[in-house]
Amino acid sequence: MSASAARLRFAAHVRRLRKALRVSQEELGERAGIHRTYIGAIERGEANVTLDHMQKLADALGVDVGELLGPPDSLKSSP
Repeated sequence: MSASAARLRFAAHVRRLRKALRVSQEELGERAGIHRTYIGAIERGEANVTLDHMQKLADALGVDVGELLGPPDSLKSSP
């Protein structure tokens, strides 16, 4: 079963923002209170993320949770 388009879009936004901040998956996990292996699964589109985890990630990345769900070109140039 393949990941949904929304899950893949969310994954791409998380990965792009994390890399823009120049932090590792481990560091993002620490900031968000989420295990690093789960961050990897999220970024690969394998994890079906809960709303609570979406909010934790948005907070750790310094963005509104809505930005993580928007169209691919909706991200601001800098977090």
